[in-house]
Amino acid sequence: MIPLVLTFVGDDRPGLVNAISDRIAACEATWLESRSAQLAGKFAGILLVNVPDAKLAELESSLLRLETAGLRVTIEPGAGAPAEKPSRLIRLDILGNERPGIVRDVTRTLTDLGVNIEEFSSGLEGEPFTGVEMFRASARLRAPDGLSLDDLRKALERLASEIMVDLAVGEDVQA
Repeated sequence: MIPLVLTFVGDDRPGLVNAISDRIAACEATWLESRSAQLAGKFAGILLVNVPDAKLAELESSLLRLETAGLRVTIEPGAGAPAEKPSRLIRLDILGNERPGIVRDVTRTLTDLGVNIEEFSSGLEGEPFTGVEMFRASARLRAPDGLSLDDLRKALERLASEIMVDLAVGEDVQA
């Protein structure tokens, strides 16, 4: 079996996921894991499939033909699993007034600390009493074993005071 990472995007309408899943099943491939969402009238996603070696070309060809139906699919071979380094999962939640650069500033701090982002989701929401647009994000991070939770928390708290957001950092119990 060959692991493939597929990404897709198209105008949101019923049947997009079914169009992809039909082609995957027809090639005896297995849908393993996925994330998808509707954003600005588009439906986009990423998924991991395993396809039998003998069906790889057929699956690739079948998925690429979806473009004529308005669904753009990209196909990347999965990478081998990297050697595990000692690490632990951390949960990060962010809330603050919307302004440009929040994601850049937080991810720069994480990168400087050697922290990898495994999952990230964000969105805007109206503050209940004032209607002010608030930025909310959640992330699952993999921190190197040599970085203490306290050091990570201190670095992010310094950043939070600079960029005026609230951050919550803690061990991820979903590990």
